Amino acid sequence: MSVHAKLAALGIALPRATAPVAAFVPAVRTGNLIFVSGHIARRDGAVVAGKLGADLTTAQGRDAARGIAVDLLGTLHAAAGDLDRVERIVKLLVLVNCTPDFTEAHLVANGASELLNEVLGPAGAHARSAFGVAQVPLGSCVEIELVAQVR
Repeated sequence: MSVHAKLAALGIALPRATAPVAAFVPAVRTGNLIFVSGHIARRDGAVVAGKLGADLTTAQGRDAARGIAVDLLGTLHAAAGDLDRVERIVKLLVLVNCTPDFTEAHLVANGASELLNEVLGPAGAHARSAFGVAQVPLGSCVEIELVAQVR
């Protein structure tokens, strides 16, 4: 099944790549790698703000990370020309805006990782780092960047 068929089966429409709000580009291709800039959590165009461990639950953070993965796929689609050209998601870096005692950044990150696996199958399996941080741009609860290998 194609990536687009899997997305349709999940009821997911890819968003258009959004313009950055600072001095960077959404994605850079070098050779067969595409580096997708960090995307923050948004719902209906508004930033999903707050700290995990204080304002938001792990489940809410996980949902936010899943939404970010959809946005990342939209940007990756624009950069690659087609998601069917993705050979593998190489790496995710997940930054979780949280309290100092929050220890579930890895569970928040699973929201993105699991969606990528659902949509891309074996090509969605990736290396990953997940960190709790003191702040994410615009107060977002999560930020994720992605590296992909393409044909």
